[in-house]
Amino acid sequence: MLLELVTTARDLGRLQQIAGVLIRHGSGDLVRRLGIAGTLQRAGRWLHSRSPATPTDKSSAQHLREALEELGPTFVKIGQMLAGRTDLLPQAWADELGRLQERVAPAPAADVRAQLIADLGQPPETAFATFDPTPVAAASIAQVYRATLPSGDAVAVKVRRPGIRATVDADLRLLARLAQICESEIPELRRYRPQLLVRQLTRSLRRELDLRSEAANAERMAEIMRDHADVTVPRIHSEWTSERLCVSDFLDGPSLDVWLRTEPPAPARQHLARVGANAVLGMVFEAGFFHADPHPGNLIVLPDGRLGLLDFGMVGHFSKARRRQLVELLGGVVRDRAEDVVDVLLRWTRAGDSDLDLLTQDCAAFIERYKGRAMEQLNVTELLHDIAVLLRDNDLVLPGDLALLFKVLVTLDSVGRRLDPGFVMSSHLQAHAAAYARRRFRGEQLREAWRAGQRLLTDLPAAARRLSMQAGRRGIPIDVHLGQLEGLGAHLERSANRLAVGLVTAALIVATALMVTISDGPRWLGLPPLALLSFASSLACGLWLVWSIRRSRRS
Repeated sequence: MLLELVTTARDLGRLQQIAGVLIRHGSGDLVRRLGIAGTLQRAGRWLHSRSPATPTDKSSAQHLREALEELGPTFVKIGQMLAGRTDLLPQAWADELGRLQERVAPAPAADVRAQLIADLGQPPETAFATFDPTPVAAASIAQVYRATLPSGDAVAVKVRRPGIRATVDADLRLLARLAQICESEIPELRRYRPQLLVRQLTRSLRRELDLRSEAANAERMAEIMRDHADVTVPRIHSEWTSERLCVSDFLDGPSLDVWLRTEPPAPARQHLARVGANAVLGMVFEAGFFHADPHPGNLIVLPDGRLGLLDFGMVGHFSKARRRQLVELLGGVVRDRAEDVVDVLLRWTRAGDSDLDLLTQDCAAFIERYKGRAMEQLNVTELLHDIAVLLRDNDLVLPGDLALLFKVLVTLDSVGRRLDPGFVMSSHLQAHAAAYARRRFRGEQLREAWRAGQRLLTDLPAAARRLSMQAGRRGIPIDVHLGQLEGLGAHLERSANRLAVGLVTAALIVATALMVTISDGPRWLGLPPLALLSFASSLACGLWLVWSIRRSRRS
């Protein structure tokens, strides 16, 4: 409790700023329900921000976007994350959040220079052969400068904004607490799983703040793309890279946005659309590691026509299990198998608590809209939007890795259509999914095993399949009765006692046999007295053992 109070006191200034921005954008009720106003008033801080006196023609979604932009990088990242979550938000809200821009002025030159001196151990003008102090790009997390290494290589010097970590850490602490309050106190926000979203945001931002992580992502991406002659990833100069500094080759060319304004010829546009789609889909299906933010600003058109990739702070991971499930989902849509789609969606959304019958009906209606279409005829954006709506209507939530992939696929579809109006994203998706399936099921034995598995699944009763899915989502209760365990313990104890008596009996019989051979000493009935005593003892033990066994069988 003391630690929480200290943390709250440390973040009171930022909390007041957040509350003021939310109130100014019409979210005063949310501020009150979260208890922010009460917390600030108890701390002796008063909110002077008020809602606009006159109504505005802005929608609630617009107010939210503007509030997030005003609050800075952490909240912009929240909005960008939610922009791809049409399984959580209506399309109009997602579209509005998709307009979020990180409109930030460059950090003060003196602050950047001081940080560079600390990281390089010398002024940048001395460390580099040339260094342009005017940034070529500025974002909320970092900004980029152009420089030349002593070797003569032109490089991009990415510098983390001075002081950004303290701001982000404070925001993340507050968000974690606010998410906890949302889930416990505001039922209508519970389905959005705010605590999970904040945890995902925290992991993403912490990675982005460490530029060594971005450098490692770029190096891995370069390895994945080494056989793609039409795609280039800038080489990382690791000896110059640290937590707050990343130095890579400078890709000299316009961004895709700028290049499109030059009205390039159709063949070049079509070529880049194919290259970009195949590059990212290859990452997804072949490596399970992909660039998670392929918007036009992160795509460079090089003078020789190659496509350059930039900004590897946000990447996605896609496991083999997820790849199999995606192939199964697409196959279920094309082959008109609603039960396959239901199974995949339930494996994706274990936390959901929906009506299975209603979900099956919705999936059947969803598939009916695509009945008769080949994979190459599907509109990927429309398909993913319909899946998101289906999940939202059934109170199901996509896991973070799939939500990120869906956002990337929609972005690729949009960029491809900008480049080439005839671009068909589904044909590229189908080609990569089919190639993955062939690699997975290569070999006659594997194909036969797959066919046998299909037959087995087909013959299983639907009820058994539903029971299996229910067990995977909610678990199977197991009752343990201690009385039975006590009975088992008593049985084991009796068995151990009988074993001990049996061993003693055997030992007495062996001893009797040895003592019979003694020739000296007194005799009784022609036998040594000790031998008679040993024989009598072994006989008594043996009779007790037989009686005990017979008694246990009768009971």
